[in-house]
Amino acid sequence: MKSQDNSRSAGILLHISSLPGKWPAGDFGPEAFRFVKQLKKAGQQYWQLLPLNSLDSSKGFSPYSPLSAFAGNTLFINPDLLAKKGLLDHIPEPLGENSQRISDYRSADKIKNEIIDRSFDLFLRQQQKELTQEFEEFCRKESYWLEDYALYISLRKFYNAPWYKWPKELRDRSRESLEEARDHYRESIMREKYAQYLFYDQWFVLKEYCHKQQVQVVGDIPIYISHDSADVWSNPGFFRLTPGKAIAGVAGVPPDYFNDKGQLWNMPVYNWKNLEKDNFSWWIRRLEKNLELFDIVRLDHFRGFSSYWEVKGGSEDAVSGKWKKGPGEKIFDIILKKFPSLPFIAEDLGDVDQPVYDLRDRYNLPGMRILQFAFDEDMPKSIFIPHNYTINSVVYTGTHDNNTVRGWFSGEVSKKGKKNLYTYLGKRISKKNVHRELIRETYKSVAKMAIVPMQDVLGLGKKDRMNYPSTESGNWLWRMKNKEFGKKEVKWLRQLVRLYNREK
Repeated sequence: MKSQDNSRSAGILLHISSLPGKWPAGDFGPEAFRFVKQLKKAGQQYWQLLPLNSLDSSKGFSPYSPLSAFAGNTLFINPDLLAKKGLLDHIPEPLGENSQRISDYRSADKIKNEIIDRSFDLFLRQQQKELTQEFEEFCRKESYWLEDYALYISLRKFYNAPWYKWPKELRDRSRESLEEARDHYRESIMREKYAQYLFYDQWFVLKEYCHKQQVQVVGDIPIYISHDSADVWSNPGFFRLTPGKAIAGVAGVPPDYFNDKGQLWNMPVYNWKNLEKDNFSWWIRRLEKNLELFDIVRLDHFRGFSSYWEVKGGSEDAVSGKWKKGPGEKIFDIILKKFPSLPFIAEDLGDVDQPVYDLRDRYNLPGMRILQFAFDEDMPKSIFIPHNYTINSVVYTGTHDNNTVRGWFSGEVSKKGKKNLYTYLGKRISKKNVHRELIRETYKSVAKMAIVPMQDVLGLGKKDRMNYPSTESGNWLWRMKNKEFGKKEVKWLRQLVRLYNREK
């Protein structure tokens, strides 16, 4: 009897900022390459990341509040790799002490920008022919977003304000004002382009190494873009704005598991009618860019393509919002023509109705299953309990928005939930081994992909969770210690991969 064809796989969720290293936050440096090597040894076929887009302190350095849908986060540029390539003549010492458990974005922002400035000055002085040609080719290839982004950042720094508070001529993109600004801020614009060149150069080296180690990268696209972003400034007609460029329709979600007043995201919803008139070209380019960066892309808040929650601008909470019809099949028919293999994962969580599942299944997109959600009163029928999974799904112990498994077990799950958990596993367990038991359940399941946050692999508690939804501070900070993902964890994951037929 022939063995079953193996399309089963496993991976780990760990953001770049959470990698260890000597700089204030994780980056594309040596520890990233070491981590990929460990993934290979552990039999993991996937490394899942949070969004890599450009961001800043005004939005709490949240990867889901990007300044651009196309520009990369330059905090991830590694100084040692710049020096190795001859793009930096002096490496300063990292600022302050690295706590090893916390990503210090403000220090990283300060030191990385100083380093990019040094590298840019060296680039201008040296005028190396090959490097100059590489940079100029990058600028040509990426001009469709890079020109506006570099100008936006330059103006944002000069005015120290979001674009909708700039002088009216620049806010509304008067052609004459834009031309004058491009001339006046020429060097600053070139510096921002150079920073993006460094980001993309280092990322693609790391991605190529992942492929050499037979590891694929899963990326993440936030469905919405910040009001203060290069994209909304450049394409205001694609977003629900007032004539004065304030937000007319705010994105968010109704009251849910995380917040009884819902969530307001301070981002404009899309003007889908205008996007459709343009054949959704902005979205197609966005997907195309992300599929250059990643092998598979998670579509965050997938239900927003079916219908989305819109709240009137100026509202204090999301309770008064209304559901509006999304683009649905209209956009996905175009996506299918452009990307026939549809290398996407649908984040189909939250307040989801049948039309969302119908849209997902029409295009055969895998959905997500979260094991922490499985053990409530309705456990036998829950879509999150393993015996109800379909093969075409991706199972997680939890996501970046959830507590760690140990934190959940110790402080969130009800007595009934614990009883259901014990009954389902056929034994009592404790906080010392709950993470291993739930990881085993994800690997056992029929879901074709099993993805586990690194915090759960390491068995860490509630203080090590990545994000607290509906809060504005204390998020995205968790960081792995040096060599914490070691031989013990690698050996154990490798055993699970082999035992449950998730080995390539």
